[in-house]
Amino acid sequence: MLNFFKGYKYIGITLAILSVIIITTFYFILKPVEVLPIYQPAMVNYEMVDSTIQHQKKYHKIADFSLTNQNGETITQDTYKDKIYVADFFFTTCQTICPIMTDHMYQIQKNIKNDDEVMLLSHTVTPNIDSVAQLKKYALEKGVIDSKWNLVTGNKKQIYELARKSYLAVKTNGDGGPFDMIHTENFMLIDKKQQIRGFYDGTKPEEIDRLLHDIEVLKQENP
Repeated sequence: MLNFFKGYKYIGITLAILSVIIITTFYFILKPVEVLPIYQPAMVNYEMVDSTIQHQKKYHKIADFSLTNQNGETITQDTYKDKIYVADFFFTTCQTICPIMTDHMYQIQKNIKNDDEVMLLSHTVTPNIDSVAQLKKYALEKGVIDSKWNLVTGNKKQIYELARKSYLAVKTNGDGGPFDMIHTENFMLIDKKQQIRGFYDGTKPEEIDRLLHDIEVLKQENP
């Protein structure tokens, strides 16, 4: 009789294990996969979008560019080919939000320094002041790793058009006079197809945590 119940005991254990496996399998099958939005101009606050593209609902990508980094190297969209990257706009003499943003970019750099899929790109909005030499000095002060993070300068019109028409990051095109310039706290997450996948307030630690999380989500997408 005891042997009879022992047989049922082993059957019960086997069924319990199978049940756990089946439930776990169904959980992962039915669990919704987290997907980041692909931002189009029509999805963004109209103030942040140039009037020429405000109604665009698809196919928006970061425009091709050619700028110069802290080492005097030419940086183009090909530098970021097949890369996920975080972009922002700053200037080295800024005493308000830029130091906070740069510190947060440095934090991101620490998290992604061994990740070959992810890079950083910071555009100066005062290219007349931020020469290659000035950017190099700033990069050394802020602990920039050249292979991970490019600080770029170049043609002001190109930089401002990138901010306004590509990254959808600013409320003005900065053409109100010689002392008018763009300034934004936005960080943008760009995927391997040069599409915008997220906007973040670069001055807030909780937003940086969200950005780091979203980078991991984006890495799970099919290339």
